[in-house]
Amino acid sequence: MAQDMTGAKNDLKKKERKKKSGVAKKKGFFATMWKHRVLLLMCTPAILFFIAFSYLPMPGAYIAFTNFSYNKGIFGSPFVGFQNFKFLFTSGQLGLLTRNTILYNVAFIICGNVLQIFVAILINELRARWFKKVSQTVMFLPYFISAVIVGLMTYNLFNYEYGFINTLLKLGGNDPVKFYSEPTFWPPMIILVHLWQSTGYGSIVYFAAIMGIDKQVIEAARVDGANGFQKIFHVILPSLKPTIIILLLFSMGGILRGNFGMFWNIIGANSLLFNTTDIIETYVYRSMLLNFNFTTASAVGLYQSIFGFGLVMTVNWVVKRIDEDYGLF
Repeated sequence: MAQDMTGAKNDLKKKERKKKSGVAKKKGFFATMWKHRVLLLMCTPAILFFIAFSYLPMPGAYIAFTNFSYNKGIFGSPFVGFQNFKFLFTSGQLGLLTRNTILYNVAFIICGNVLQIFVAILINELRARWFKKVSQTVMFLPYFISAVIVGLMTYNLFNYEYGFINTLLKLGGNDPVKFYSEPTFWPPMIILVHLWQSTGYGSIVYFAAIMGIDKQVIEAARVDGANGFQKIFHVILPSLKPTIIILLLFSMGGILRGNFGMFWNIIGANSLLFNTTDIIETYVYRSMLLNFNFTTASAVGLYQSIFGFGLVMTVNWVVKRIDEDYGLF
């Protein structure tokens, strides 16, 4: 009997969903737009930004398949097919470059999101409002420090002759370390630099999501006897799940794009470290430095974009298979 009742309830729910979807279809596109006109008006600056800088330039991707001539323009230049892509695919470095770029970005995404969530929760747990504001400001500042300054700071820390760390080692009677000759040292160092720069900025989104959690739910958990850790693990983290998944999906689109400024200013053209630090952007920059050809650079950018698009679609499909509510579309 109970099973029959449950089945009947499920059937009623399905019918109600179908009715709602049918009503939504009958309203039409323009009726839905008019209903949400205030929200669309608020989104107008972002929509215009993406139209101007993301969609309108898309026909320019054709330049990757041409032998570009300034006199003839993009669409008047002779078509050369995939010739511009040979630079990357026949260099023998594509596997190494792709591996390094993806592994660094995977480390940035995983470590960065974990640390950003941790920092956002810590800030939320602070009781002194003035200390909370000061902490946010201090952690936010590294994001605005130029990559040139970051590279200079790194060099002053690890320089063989006058670096801060080697100076301390010499004062302690130890031999200095040749940091700029050891490739295995730099992957964790680059990850740490990235985390130092991006954690404060990235934690803002998670902190805003935490502030949006219904206070009554948190208060109910306290009344039920939940301590601080139980509140975090059973209320805050589950509430952050949609935000975490959406940010991860967005990050997937740029997994083949490296932070050129940080890598170039920290490593530069030090060939001793290329095996563990060379990424697609730094390789293309060095290759184009003497004989600049932006058709080749456009081909590389198109390769990165197509790879990122395919990855986003794949990850989104997997997420929807697991839980349809958390997919981007």
